[in-house]
Amino acid sequence: MGSSKQYKFKDSLVDSATPAFRQYRDLCYGRTSLWYFLKAELIVTLTAGLSGALGLALRRWLYPSLFKSCGRKVIFGKNLTLRHARKISLGDNVVLDDNAVVDAKGETNRGITIGDNVFVGRHTVIYCKNGDLVLERDVNISSNSLLFSCNRLTIGEGTVIASFNEILSGGQYDTSGQARPFSEQSGMITRGPTTVGPNCWLAAQVVIADGVTIGEHCVIGAGSVVMDDIPPNSLAVGRPARPVRSL
Repeated sequence: MGSSKQYKFKDSLVDSATPAFRQYRDLCYGRTSLWYFLKAELIVTLTAGLSGALGLALRRWLYPSLFKSCGRKVIFGKNLTLRHARKISLGDNVVLDDNAVVDAKGETNRGITIGDNVFVGRHTVIYCKNGDLVLERDVNISSNSLLFSCNRLTIGEGTVIASFNEILSGGQYDTSGQARPFSEQSGMITRGPTTVGPNCWLAAQVVIADGVTIGEHCVIGAGSVVMDDIPPNSLAVGRPARPVRSL
């Protein structure tokens, strides 16, 4: 995952030589046909903000055609933000609640895969900068959380993520004395993939740093900051988080 390519992509959005239409299309849809772009714009404009049963029914009928793949009985909440949806795969019985963001942006990445029975809560942001992100089946993410990947982020089957969590794969900056100013960097330096194993519970306001692996059946206490790997079957708390007992 090269940071230079993503940095050029970001620059194109403020490049005065790039037409505004092209900037918008690249940001929201990536490399798609004009027909897909026009269809998606019409569907979102007419249905994204509709409340009640009518809005839910129309989105359930029309939104699946926007994705790389979409399973059965998916619920699309009101005012979703979808970017590069052709790189997003949804399983059966997925719920994307109101005001969530699902953004698979990138030039060479595979994008976002969301398994069966996954719930994504209100105002939760799931986004990529040329990275990949996988939510395995039965993952439950509460409101106001943030999941980011410029490498690879995997959340294991049956894991529950409470409100106001931040889980990162990448997003670091060069802090050396010879580095560019932070505002000119891409923020895509990464130590490696981030993995949360199956059947974990992340309590409220947990931060999981880039390149961390949390093993199967772990509980991370509220407010913890996970900077290093956590072995399976552990209760971990603190800043930085440390295992305090086995489960």
